[in-house]
Amino acid sequence: MKNPPAAPADLIDNRTVDRRLPVTVLSGFLGAGKTTILNHLLNNREGLRIALIVNDMSEVNIDAALVGQGAAAVAQREEKIVEMSNGCICCTLREDLLVEVAQLAKENRFDYLVIESTGISEPLPVAETFTFADENGATLDEVARLDTMVTVVDGYNILKDYGSDDSLFERGQVADEEDERDLATLLAEQIEFADVIVLNKIDLLDDAGQERVVQMVRALNPSAQLHCVEQGRIPIAEVLNTHRFSFDDASKSPLWLQTLRGEESSESDEYGIGSFVYRSRRPFHPQRFHRWASSPPENVIRSKGFFFLASRMHQVGSWSQAGGISQQGPAGYWWAAVGKEHWPAEGEPLDQIQRNWEEPFGDRRQELVFIGNETMDREVLTAQLDACLLTNEELERGARRWSYYVDPFPLWE
Repeated sequence: MKNPPAAPADLIDNRTVDRRLPVTVLSGFLGAGKTTILNHLLNNREGLRIALIVNDMSEVNIDAALVGQGAAAVAQREEKIVEMSNGCICCTLREDLLVEVAQLAKENRFDYLVIESTGISEPLPVAETFTFADENGATLDEVARLDTMVTVVDGYNILKDYGSDDSLFERGQVADEEDERDLATLLAEQIEFADVIVLNKIDLLDDAGQERVVQMVRALNPSAQLHCVEQGRIPIAEVLNTHRFSFDDASKSPLWLQTLRGEESSESDEYGIGSFVYRSRRPFHPQRFHRWASSPPENVIRSKGFFFLASRMHQVGSWSQAGGISQQGPAGYWWAAVGKEHWPAEGEPLDQIQRNWEEPFGDRRQELVFIGNETMDREVLTAQLDACLLTNEELERGARRWSYYVDPFPLWE
């Protein structure tokens, strides 16, 4: 039989080579050193044609000016800096980001795109931009490939910042007048969603200080590639075209979520990090739990989960603590409070409800994850939370009496 003709080279390339524009996102709080790293990449880019999107909260984009100093040669080679000012990628400028990335990808003259987000951006919404469909149903993922999520951490100041109770407003860094976020939670979310973490300025600490910083970062994200650098000097191959990012991996990476799922993390053992899940089917007394929640637990780096208040039988309470800040709020309704006609009809969602079901409270329960170093005392925390639960005598009084308990928590809309 005669051999068939060979396939054209361009067809083979289309089948075997991903031609989408690869993208790295640089996140990190103000002063961490994102722009220093960006300039280092531009000066050591090994011939790559790099496009930049530089996001800044001010009307005059200082970061872009700094990058421009290191990118003079870049501009001469028809590479491009796109400035996105007076807004934050994670909120007001998301649509603009979608348009700019799509345009740069379609120009087909860049090898790589680097996005430097503002210091108060959360990485997750930036990544989600790549999944959004425009009015024609097209997504960025069709023309651009989110390759690496890099978080730059100020190794010298991270312990102080993470342990503070400062709000972004107190730091003079808010997205808008309704921005009530706190600094510690923002830092935690920037670290948790990264697949590469760059610890910058860590050389300014002694050995013991460096060990504490690495331990804290590993407690928040045990899976990411971790690099300790001086003055932003990191090999380009560690942050460009790494193929490390995937939404599935990113959603599973936080240690609190791994712990909740019963997964083991060898990295946490290596760095002396402990974690456990507090579980109970009894409801919390609202006054006692509020008193405990008003003082963040000692030696806990991060805690997260949901809780069940006796005075709010229908609503799920959410719990999140980062450093010295804890937050509580609504997280929807328990399935036990929802008519079965509104339940999932079949499949994994229904199976999950049934797995979490236990009479007499259905799926209502306490499920709180705690992560800390070797000084975190699991027995003490467990005893403290047990003391917040309803006693046997209080349980016997029933839900009608519980609804009259004094409840110091704000109303949940």
